[in-house]
Amino acid sequence: MDKKVFVIIVTYNGARWIDKNIASLLASSYPVSIIAIDNDSTDNSVALLEKYPQVQLVKSPENLGFGKANNIGMQMALEQGGDYLFLLNQDAWVFDDTIGRLVDVMEMGMQKTGIASPTHYIADGQTLDANFKTYLKRSKPLKQEGLFTANFVNAAAWMLSRECVQGVGFFEPLFGHYGEDRNYCDRVLYHGFLMLIDRNAGIVHDRVITRNFKKDITQSQYKILATLIDPNRSLPGAYLQGLKEALGLPKYFSKFYSRAEARQMAKALLGYYWGFIIKPGQVTAARKRAK
Repeated sequence: MDKKVFVIIVTYNGARWIDKNIASLLASSYPVSIIAIDNDSTDNSVALLEKYPQVQLVKSPENLGFGKANNIGMQMALEQGGDYLFLLNQDAWVFDDTIGRLVDVMEMGMQKTGIASPTHYIADGQTLDANFKTYLKRSKPLKQEGLFTANFVNAAAWMLSRECVQGVGFFEPLFGHYGEDRNYCDRVLYHGFLMLIDRNAGIVHDRVITRNFKKDITQSQYKILATLIDPNRSLPGAYLQGLKEALGLPKYFSKFYSRAEARQMAKALLGYYWGFIIKPGQVTAARKRAK
């Protein structure tokens, strides 16, 4: 237990989860330091966090979104000598052995492990999260029992090595909320790090996945952005794939929405994509930062 682990939590109006979240970390069999970045919550999230002297609390005067708020905590953790940084959603909590198992995975000496993710369960603590099932199906098993390599797993619970953060950097500030974890995974792979899923470590991710038209447009736009700035693709290849997504995503979502809404989505995505053609500066700058 000589490795220093910092848990970083971004909170925004998450009062209903905070006690469960923090209590699980304080009960961890592997000791952790906790940093919470509150994104200007309007509920009593801050008051709840202030009950815990073990939590270093940063109160942002504005909602920075997921990535930029995490960047603050990640920088603090590095400055305070963190060996591993564990990003944990506010609506999630860990089992007592989760942190220790993930540290063991990171310490196995495999080829530059950058991210290790536990398995995500829904509120009952036994059923796999629906989206996580998809990531797991796309992963590849390793010889080590319970370990899988992945190209993407969402950032609800990431164990990051210090080496990875120093090599890859922080979250790309172009993203507001959604897409920043996809971009980070692309950069982790570009820099030669592994991403692993550990079936022997788990978290509870207490969320209900619902369909929302505005959110689906925003997520689709950020998916296109992640494609355009993916350093693993050539610039022409990234733009070609981005166009395919701008045309294909509305078709995919047409099974959930009316034809009029699908056309509205297509217009929004093509307009978003076109903006990066006539003004490519943000894309080229982000691609340079990624390398």
